[in-house]
Amino acid sequence: MQQFINLTIFVFGASIGSFLNVLIDRLPKEESINGRSHCDFCGKKLNWYDMFPVISFFILKGKTRCCRKKLSFQYPLIEFVTGVIFVTVFKDSPYIESLTRTVLISGVMACLIVIFISDLKYHLISDYILLALFIFSLLLKFVIPAEAGIHVIGFDVLSGLIVCLPIFLVYFISKERAMGLGDVYLTAIMGFLLGWQKGFLALYIAFVTGAIFGLIIILFKHRKLKSKIAFGPFLVIGTVVMLFWGERILEIIKKIYRF
Repeated sequence: MQQFINLTIFVFGASIGSFLNVLIDRLPKEESINGRSHCDFCGKKLNWYDMFPVISFFILKGKTRCCRKKLSFQYPLIEFVTGVIFVTVFKDSPYIESLTRTVLISGVMACLIVIFISDLKYHLISDYILLALFIFSLLLKFVIPAEAGIHVIGFDVLSGLIVCLPIFLVYFISKERAMGLGDVYLTAIMGFLLGWQKGFLALYIAFVTGAIFGLIIILFKHRKLKSKIAFGPFLVIGTVVMLFWGERILEIIKKIYRF
């Protein structure tokens, strides 16, 4: 029975992942997300049997049916990853209260997936996705008893402003060359969602992973220091790490520094 439930959740998550692929590629181009899916190359509307998550890509051997153009591996990868994330998150939801929380966390994760890939691919974070991420984060506050209440949410808003301050300063001083406004908004939402302690740790993780990646790019790809690298994906990594393992990391830090 549990395997059937997991499979159902995976299929649902993979279907959401299919929609996330639409958002990833259309929102940065300011294209409509309404209407039936169509071929990115010739514009022909896709048949229903060509849109099964993950499976259709391999049945079609990674090519479009209509014009035989090569499809990006992004499509099945995002569908599969989203399905796995949904199964993993929903496993911890035996009761209705935690189920509501899990649905909202799944919404947060879906937004983070779109931000990760779209910023990596287009160096752009959609305002619509940032708004959706904030709404999911805000609603999440109301289903966590310890974080409910206007005074607590007000403190979380302040946390968001404090955590995003370093990124805003980089954005302001560099005149958008080093950081984009989307990075500022994303960091503010990250601080609001996680709180100031986890928020700053998430920011630290983002800077460290970003620096390591940048160093690898410079060493092996022979790119210059001025080469533009999207920072959004690293903010997403920091957010995910602290969202799921933040309490454990804070406990370890407190034990090490004894406070």
